[in-house]
Amino acid sequence: MFELLTKSITNVTPKDLAEKKLKAGKPLKVYLGIDPTGSRLHVGHAVPLRKLQAFAEAGHEVTFLIGSFTAMIGDPTDKDGMREVLTKEQVEENFKTYKDQASKVLDFSKIKIVYNHEWLQKLTFEEVINISSNFTVQQMMERDMFAKREKEGKPISMHEFFYPLMQGYDSVELDVDCEIGGNDQYFNMLAGRTLQKAFGKREKFVLTTKLIEGTDGRKMSKTYNNCIYLDDEPHDMFGKVMRINDDLMETYFECCTDVSEADAKKIIGGEPREAKIQLARELVTLYHNAAAADTAEKYYNEAAAGDVPSDAPEVKAKKGTLLIDFLVEQKLVTSKSEARRLIEQGGIKMGDSVIDSLDAEVAEGEYKIGKRRFVKIAI
Repeated sequence: MFELLTKSITNVTPKDLAEKKLKAGKPLKVYLGIDPTGSRLHVGHAVPLRKLQAFAEAGHEVTFLIGSFTAMIGDPTDKDGMREVLTKEQVEENFKTYKDQASKVLDFSKIKIVYNHEWLQKLTFEEVINISSNFTVQQMMERDMFAKREKEGKPISMHEFFYPLMQGYDSVELDVDCEIGGNDQYFNMLAGRTLQKAFGKREKFVLTTKLIEGTDGRKMSKTYNNCIYLDDEPHDMFGKVMRINDDLMETYFECCTDVSEADAKKIIGGEPREAKIQLARELVTLYHNAAAADTAEKYYNEAAAGDVPSDAPEVKAKKGTLLIDFLVEQKLVTSKSEARRLIEQGGIKMGDSVIDSLDAEVAEGEYKIGKRRFVKIAI
């Protein structure tokens, strides 16, 4: 019980209710919701997923909710401007790989999947008005991102006020004892507590998990291009972990691995580079396997020494293909804009020659992309 309420957790609200329900020894109804607003999950997303799995392993009744309706509204949390509203088709496209990626963390034989469009799109206008009557505009405006936008004269759309209401209604529909979510979801989860009480449902407690910083020290987000994705290739995952700030290792060991607190302290107390290598090995082993971790470590060490790794991928390219297009197609960069930036900064080399043209075409040879990405191109 202790680790369920402490490991990777920032808030337990209300704590006495959580302890009372767990001490009763009965299976609790627990859920976590994720909106498919992007096509890939990263290790930051995996923190609440790992907590959900921990409840499943402890014998509780666990639900993984896909925000198939709320994703089309767009969660305004942590946004300086209005989030683009996604279409149903975009949401469906994003979800295609969600279950496969989440299965790296979740055992779906123990977990139920539900989709919130199944009840939210059936609500009548009268029912929506009734739900909204449980909240005030002042409560919404107390949220940091709305207050900031109002001060800066940026627009706040009415539909953004409905997001926490719709997420809150998920708790009513599922009638849960506990909701798990990232620390940035605290307001939305408390809205669920309010609505469960208003609708005469059971009282739930909320668990907020720690947020993970990315490779540049900012909140992990696809917006910042600083994510360690669950489906990253082993050498990419290993290299990204090696780039995180040293002071983040404690949080990563706690939230992203199965290493005990005592063992993590011993590892971190040693030489920093060796500690980070151990962390990188843990993540690659978790999302791939131990053999992949061995190969990724070898690749990293060869790259760090300035050598082209012996197991760098060899790819055949069509003559006349633009290098930028090739790099995006092979997922050696995340976007054309990243490829352009690397070329403009002299960050792409073929052999000892720096690629300095944005219109460069592929040529046969060994390429270094950034600091630690390599590819051997054959024409």
